[in-house]
Amino acid sequence: MDVGVLTVPLGDQPIDEALAYLDDIGVDAVELGCGGFVGDDHLPRDEYLDDEDAQADLLETVEEHDMWISAIATHNNPIHPDEERAQEADTELREAIELAGQLGVDAVTCFSGLPAGSEAGEVPNWITAPWPNEHSEALEYQWEEVAIPYWSEIAEHAEEHGVDVAIEMHPNMLVYEPRSMLRLREATNERIGANFDPSHLYWQGIDVTDAIRLLGEEDAIHHFHAKDTKVYDANAREKGVLDTAPYTDEPNRSWLFRSIGYGHDEGHWKDVVSTLRMVDYDGALSIEHEDSLTSSNEGLEKAVDVLSRAVFETTPGEAYWA
Repeated sequence: MDVGVLTVPLGDQPIDEALAYLDDIGVDAVELGCGGFVGDDHLPRDEYLDDEDAQADLLETVEEHDMWISAIATHNNPIHPDEERAQEADTELREAIELAGQLGVDAVTCFSGLPAGSEAGEVPNWITAPWPNEHSEALEYQWEEVAIPYWSEIAEHAEEHGVDVAIEMHPNMLVYEPRSMLRLREATNERIGANFDPSHLYWQGIDVTDAIRLLGEEDAIHHFHAKDTKVYDANAREKGVLDTAPYTDEPNRSWLFRSIGYGHDEGHWKDVVSTLRMVDYDGALSIEHEDSLTSSNEGLEKAVDVLSRAVFETTPGEAYWA
């Protein structure tokens, strides 16, 4: 298992400089954004797709720093009710899958997207309760009429290119917790799985190690984002955790994304790593820095420090005592 980084916070640097910095602080793998909300500073698709020379240069640069590419990322909403926005996101995702296949990268990380609640809707609609009954009807429409048909096509496209699609379970998206992740996987194929990001599960009250076991039993963890969350009980007791305060209004939020070790202690992260090993996940722990209380560099460095002590560097030996 390797410590990795989603390089978005270093997007203002040329990729060779970003990789040199990450190599220096002990990073083994990188996840490169190629569209959508994460941008494409280090992997613009129009420069790399179908260009073998550019791809060879990129892979050589990564290898020079003793790293590998764990995934390429394009987080967007390909089932948005606005056809133009959906088409743009769909193109990003399909081309990212094609590019990953050409680069020999195993996974593309993304969101499931979120449709409106009916054909007439214009705004994505996150359904969080079954009543009044029109909400249940809207949820059924989202799954059966929009998401399953769309993602079945993407699953076939991913199979054609030998790439896994790693969906980040994220609120305000249709797939936001492990059971909905499994529902989509079961309705499509095994190329569809999770980009397991615990930060979105902590504040929902989901036990992260139980969720790893649940998805791991189905071999449904295709990638892992290392990001922490801290719930601030004084605020949560008053307004719950469905918090619409801006992320930068830190004193008044019920929860915040935090650097690794600032939401949960090192012992917890060692338990996370151990549980991932139990379900045979041996990929990257890709640090996603979104902690508004620290700079990108300091947040990354502190996260690498904690994870470097949590990951195992060797395979298990024989259990001679058993």
